[in-house]
Amino acid sequence: MSAADEGKLDSAVVAALFEQHSDELLRFLVGVLRDHQLASDVLQVAFTKMVERGHETSEESRKAWLFRVAYNEALAVRRRQKTGKNVLERVAWSADLYRSDDSLVQQENVEQVRAAIDQLPPEQQRIVRMRIYEEKTFAVIAEELKIPLGTALGRMRAALAKLRIKLESE
Repeated sequence: MSAADEGKLDSAVVAALFEQHSDELLRFLVGVLRDHQLASDVLQVAFTKMVERGHETSEESRKAWLFRVAYNEALAVRRRQKTGKNVLERVAWSADLYRSDDSLVQQENVEQVRAAIDQLPPEQQRIVRMRIYEEKTFAVIAEELKIPLGTALGRMRAALAKLRIKLESE
């Protein structure tokens, strides 16, 4: 065993746990998240944490530990989704997109938002466009860009913060 592997649970043990509990855990997560792809992502995170921290658990408590970790991760995903949605709504309202009856003013506001998006770093632009214009979920975005779900969510959060600052200053 290498120094990097010390303190980690044996991969055969993790594989056996996956074989025994992954289907039940996935069904549980789909119930919590109402999204099969997000549930699959959270399932992977839970087992990754089992690899990293499973040695700290007792053999008889590992199933419960997996469910608790998965549940906490699922709640974190839901919080991030809600935060992202709230920020999007605030950005839209602060840009006055939905309040104006004048179509020219509304068109100007849309152009301001597009120009602000164009000023974002390329990786943030891509995520914003995929989420807003293509209406893709963060799980799909992460999969298509081959990045972790947390990275996709973080880039979107950073992009929205920059957009809010830019649009409020205009």
